[in-house]
Amino acid sequence: MNRFGLKFSVTTFGESHGKAIGCIVDGVPSGVEIDESYIQNEIDKRKPGLTKFATQRKESDTVQILSGVFEGVSTGAPIALVIFNENQKSNDYENIKSLFRPSHADFTYFKKYGVRDYRGGGRSSARETAARVAAGAIAKKLLEKFNIKIKSGIFAIGCIEAKNLDFEYAKTSEIFALDKLQETAQKEAILRAKEDKDSIGGCVFIKALNVPAGLGEPLYNKLDASLASALMGINGVKAVEIGEGVNASKLRGSQNNDQMDKNGFVTNHAGGILGGISTGADIDLKVHFKPTPSIFLEQQTQNEHNESVKFSMKGRHDPCIAVRGSIVANAMVSLVIADMLLLNASATMKNLKKIYEKN
Repeated sequence: MNRFGLKFSVTTFGESHGKAIGCIVDGVPSGVEIDESYIQNEIDKRKPGLTKFATQRKESDTVQILSGVFEGVSTGAPIALVIFNENQKSNDYENIKSLFRPSHADFTYFKKYGVRDYRGGGRSSARETAARVAAGAIAKKLLEKFNIKIKSGIFAIGCIEAKNLDFEYAKTSEIFALDKLQETAQKEAILRAKEDKDSIGGCVFIKALNVPAGLGEPLYNKLDASLASALMGINGVKAVEIGEGVNASKLRGSQNNDQMDKNGFVTNHAGGILGGISTGADIDLKVHFKPTPSIFLEQQTQNEHNESVKFSMKGRHDPCIAVRGSIVANAMVSLVIADMLLLNASATMKNLKKIYEKN
């Protein structure tokens, strides 16, 4: 499917080497401020070609709002956004048009559709995620009305983990590093992988603050399940942890339980979600990205005729997709929580009313 969300929904379109990518955002309440410069600023964070830690594909990623906005606010109609592609080098993919790149979606897309756009991966390319970031920027404008903030940054590159989390520092870092004392080592790990014609994985930490208690459904649209689904839908994500995550399987109940006093929860091992519903505590997530599958070492694979072949990649690729992926992950969390707010309309209608009155 190309559509995400139930009340606050996003449908994306476009391919890596097509004319454009974009999205249609539906379900945005009327009267929400839609600031084009803010959307552009969010997109610029994941824009390629900015540092030596990312692909050198040069794209301005200029966003255009086509509909659904009048005099700076949403009208309640679908909001259409488009970003035109400017720097495709399709010839870089001529040598792989009849073979399947290891750990890419080439093989599975071909088996599903029988047709394959080999130019940069077509629809399966992470280029599409720029549209998700644009939609996420609109979601954030809605969340601002409820004082909900989504913060994120790089927790780990390879095995080099942050010891301290500084979300303000992450905003200033070239790789969005959360720990300035680990940033140099993390950068060096990325550059070593790049020099070796290889790549490296990474982990992103996301914190959602001021999320009200009561968001999420008890069974089939749980908040944690929806977050995991949205984050696992990002290219290259192989695991999502909430709260203690995998560490919870190593603990006893007495260690993992979040006891309460008159002020609320004393700890937050649950990561802000119990029974699929938000507790009112911070929502803590870790998102694990695999190493970029596009590497420049010679590899063995299979072609469309089931023959074994060896090949070498060409093109421009991120040595660590987690870096720019952190911006996409932030956007997806924003979209899920915006959707949950609207789904929980009975509890949030008073706050939504304030939006209308303010505008």
